[in-house]
Amino acid sequence: MKASRIAAAGAVAGAAVLAVSSPCFAHVSVQPEGEAAKGGYAVVGFKVPNERDNASTTKLEVTFPSDHPLSSVLPQPVEGWDIKVTKSRLAEPLEVHGKKIDEAVTKVTWTAKGDGIEPGFYQKFPVSVGTLPEDTDQLVFKALQTYSNKEVVRWIEVPQEGQDEPDNPAPVLALSAPAEDGHGHGAAADDKASDDAEQASAETTAASDDSGGTDTTARVLGVVGIVVGAAGVAYGVLAGRRRSA
Repeated sequence: MKASRIAAAGAVAGAAVLAVSSPCFAHVSVQPEGEAAKGGYAVVGFKVPNERDNASTTKLEVTFPSDHPLSSVLPQPVEGWDIKVTKSRLAEPLEVHGKKIDEAVTKVTWTAKGDGIEPGFYQKFPVSVGTLPEDTDQLVFKALQTYSNKEVVRWIEVPQEGQDEPDNPAPVLALSAPAEDGHGHGAAADDKASDDAEQASAETTAASDDSGGTDTTARVLGVVGIVVGAAGVAYGVLAGRRRSA
């Protein structure tokens, strides 16, 4: 009886471990290399794990946000995959570096040339993006993952703050604060260095002035000494002549 209870408990524990470690908890995600600062550019990677034991991932379609279009989207070549970039005309043109852009990338599709992402593996798909918007804290990229058995998993559900993660969450890129904050410290350091240089220059000038004043005084005293000496010699000569007379 005791042994059967121990066996049952072990079976439940084993099932729990398998449930936690099951690949169904993995999903398509997006992460920046470094930081994705508002108003700047970043390289982000779409991480795609294979969740099936009997099929490979052969295609990934990522839809870029239409509410915050990006003026620049440049995918990095990935060995063994074809890449297709789809652009669409914007309802409102973007102004970037003084130029108006009336179209933007709305989708990037990666299609495997061979087996794709096999069971037990994952693949990263890097993309350079910008200019990142300044009026939002995140960007949502909806994705479709296609397997070799024609199954399509739709990672399109937007996670909501304060709620449990949905079954098929869309990749979300968190944006950090603008990078301009760092320039203030650099300017302060430059100002301090400039002030130190000015102070050093002033001290050098003052030292030079003091040295110049000392030299002038020495010269005056030297001339006075010469005059006094000459006067003494002349007085001595005159005194000697009077005595001889």
